[in-house]
Amino acid sequence: MTRARIVLLNAALGPLDYRVPEGMAVEPGSIVVAPLGPRQLVGVAWEPERLPSEEIEEQRLRPLVQAFDAPPLPEPLRRLIEWTADYYLAPLASVLRMTLPSTSALQGGRSVTEYRATGAEPERMTPQRAQALERIAGRQGLVSELATAASVSDAVIRGLVKSGAVEAIEVSLDLPYPQADPDHNLPMLEAAQADAAEALADAVRASDFAPFLLDGVTGSGKTEVYFEAIAEALRQRRQCLVLLPEIALTEPFLKRFHARFGVEPVVWHSGLRQSQRRRAWRAIALGQAQVVVGARSALFLPYARLGLIVVDEAHETSFKQEEGVHYHARDVAVMRAKLEAIPVILASATPAIETRQQVAQGNYRELKLPARFGGAELPEIAAINLVQDPPPRGRWLAPRLVEALQANLDAGEQSLLFLNRRGYAPLTLCRRCGHRFQCPNCTAWMVEHRFTRRLACHHCGHVAPVPEECPECHEEESLVPVGPGVERIADEVAALWPEARTAVVTSDTMWSPAKAAEFVARMEAPHDDAHAIDIVIGTQLVTKGYHFPNLTLVGVVDADLGLSGGDLRAAERTFQQISQASGRAGRGEKPGRVLIQSHDPDAPVIDALVRGDTEGFYAAETQARHEAAMPPFGRLTAIVVSSEKEADAKVAAHRIAKAAPRIDDLIVLGPAPAPLAMLRGRHRLRLLLHAPRSLPLQEIVRDWLSDLETPRGVRVIVDVDPYSFL
Repeated sequence: MTRARIVLLNAALGPLDYRVPEGMAVEPGSIVVAPLGPRQLVGVAWEPERLPSEEIEEQRLRPLVQAFDAPPLPEPLRRLIEWTADYYLAPLASVLRMTLPSTSALQGGRSVTEYRATGAEPERMTPQRAQALERIAGRQGLVSELATAASVSDAVIRGLVKSGAVEAIEVSLDLPYPQADPDHNLPMLEAAQADAAEALADAVRASDFAPFLLDGVTGSGKTEVYFEAIAEALRQRRQCLVLLPEIALTEPFLKRFHARFGVEPVVWHSGLRQSQRRRAWRAIALGQAQVVVGARSALFLPYARLGLIVVDEAHETSFKQEEGVHYHARDVAVMRAKLEAIPVILASATPAIETRQQVAQGNYRELKLPARFGGAELPEIAAINLVQDPPPRGRWLAPRLVEALQANLDAGEQSLLFLNRRGYAPLTLCRRCGHRFQCPNCTAWMVEHRFTRRLACHHCGHVAPVPEECPECHEEESLVPVGPGVERIADEVAALWPEARTAVVTSDTMWSPAKAAEFVARMEAPHDDAHAIDIVIGTQLVTKGYHFPNLTLVGVVDADLGLSGGDLRAAERTFQQISQASGRAGRGEKPGRVLIQSHDPDAPVIDALVRGDTEGFYAAETQARHEAAMPPFGRLTAIVVSSEKEADAKVAAHRIAKAAPRIDDLIVLGPAPAPLAMLRGRHRLRLLLHAPRSLPLQEIVRDWLSDLETPRGVRVIVDVDPYSFL
C-alpha cells in the first residue's frame, strides 16, 4: 500500500487518507500513528471502498508516523465496529476507541516497575503514611495507582519507597497466562444438563453461527453446562469470551472456573491496573488468552481465534451502556458471533421478552433446565399484604417476616432482606417548613447515607454533609428521613436482633472483586465463626450469581418499588429482580422460603411470583407489548437534547421536532422535559420515536439530524432501543 485510509480516534473527524512511507507495512486493521496538524493521533487503517472520503492527490498526502508492533484488528471485528456505529448511530471512532486501550498495550515486549508494601514500618510514621500502608496492604501497582487506592499523594508513596516500607518490583508486561485444562476436574452432570452441554459442544465443533438461549431456573447448574462448551472450545484451540453484568460477580465466577479448569481465566474490567490491562489486551490480540471473563467492554477486544461467546445473566439491564455509545452488549454479542461464525449462549433464569421472542420466531434455539441441581427444591413463595399486616409505626418489616427471621436465626440459618434502594432514606425533609434536599445539578432528591454521614445524588455523584439545621428555616434537629433504604433496614435489624451478625451489600460497600471475595468468605464461614453472617441486607447486587447453601429465607421488603413510573419494562424487571432474589433461597439440602411484602399482592407480577406462573406472566406481558406495538414488536428511539442553558436546549429540541419527517407509522412524541429534567447541571428535553419494525429507523434519524445545526453548547444524543427512560 502506498496510501491508506485511516480512522483516527477522534469522533469529530471522518476517515482521512495518508501516505505509507517506504518500508512501513500497513494493511486493513493495522494500528498506526498519524499526524493531524501539530498533533499525532492513533488510528486504524480501513478498506477504502468501505469508507468514502475526499480523494486527495498523492503528493499532498502526509506520511504516517508509525505502525505499531501489534496484530491488525481482525476483519470480523472491523465489520462489528461498522455495524455498531451504524445501528446505534454513533461515530465510527467512538466505537473503535473501545477496542484500543492506552497506547502502552500497542508497544512490543516491555517491563515496568511496580511497587508493593514490604511489611516493614518506616522510622517516621505520619497519619498519611499509616493510612497508605493500611490501604495498599496486599496490593501492587504503579506509584499513581497505589496513591489513588490509598487516597494520598504520589509523594507519600515515594517517601515510603525511600524508607524501605514499600519496594520496587520489575514486572514483565507480557508474562504468559497459565493454560486452562479442559479435562481438569470433569463434572458429574445430570441428564438435562448433559443433553444441553452436548448440544452446545456440538455447536462449538461445527464452528458456525448458532445462537442459544440456556433457560434454567435458579440453581439448575447453567454455569456447569456452558463450562462444557468452553471446554470443547479449548480443545479446538479457540478463545472464549464470558460476559458478566457486574464486576462484583467476577470473584465467585473465578473460583468456580478455577475448580473446573485448574487456573483462573483472564479478566477484563474497569478495575484493572494499567499493566494488567496491557498484558490482557496483548494476550487476547495474540491469541494467547484462552478464556476472557469481563464486563460489556470486553466484547470489543481483538480476539485472534474467537470460538464461543457466553452472555451470563443475559436479561440484565446493565448490559445496556448508558454513556458514550449506547449499545446493548447482549445484542452486539449475537452480532459478533454472527460475523465470527461461532456459537453464542445467552444464559438466564429469567430471559428478556426480546430473547424469548427470538426463540418463538425460530431464530434462537432454547435449551431448558427446568429443575434445580441435586434434587434441591425451588423455594416456597408467599406474599405479605402490608395493608392487612402492616409493620409497627416507624418500622418496615411486617410481623410475619420478623417471625420468620427469628425462626431462621434460632435454626442457625442465613437470611436475605432484599430492597433495591441504596443508602438510608431516599428523601430528607424538614418537618417544620417542608424543605426537601434536592441535588443542585439534577432534578433528583439527595439520598441520605448514614454509614458515611452524607447526602448523595445517585445520578451525578454530588455529595454534601448532612447539615445540623434546615438550610431554609434554620430549625435545628428538624430533619427527618422519609422512606427506607438498605441502611435503614439494617438499623431495624440491629434494633430487633442486637446479637445478629449482619452485612449490607450494595455498590457502596462491595465495589471491587476483592470486596466480593470478602463477602463470599463471610457467607461461607462456619456458623460459629465470629465473622460469619446471619442476615444480609442487600440490593440487586446480591440477587444473582451467588450460591449459599445455608441461606434459606429471602424477604422482599418492598415489592412495589419498581412498578411505579412510565417504564415499559417495569413489570418485567420487577419479576426478574424478585425471581433472582428468591432464587438465593434453598439452594442446598435445606428447603427455602420467600416472603414478599406488597401493598397490592393481587397485582399480576406479585400474583405470578407467588403462584410460580412464569409462563403465564410472560405470555400476558408479551401480549400487552404486542397490542401496543412496543419492543420487540415495534421500535423505540430516544433523542435527548441537553444544554447548561435551558433556553438553548428548548430551542434546539423544538427545531429538531419541527424538522421531523412526516412518514406513515412514525410517531414523534415531544419534545418534553425528560423525567430527569436536569442531569449533571444540564437541562434535558426528550423526543421519543415509535415506529414499526419494518421502518428503517436509523436511516430516517440519520437523514433527519444530518442537516440540522445545533447551538454551541447543545448536545444531541440518540439512544436506539432505549432501556432507561430517565
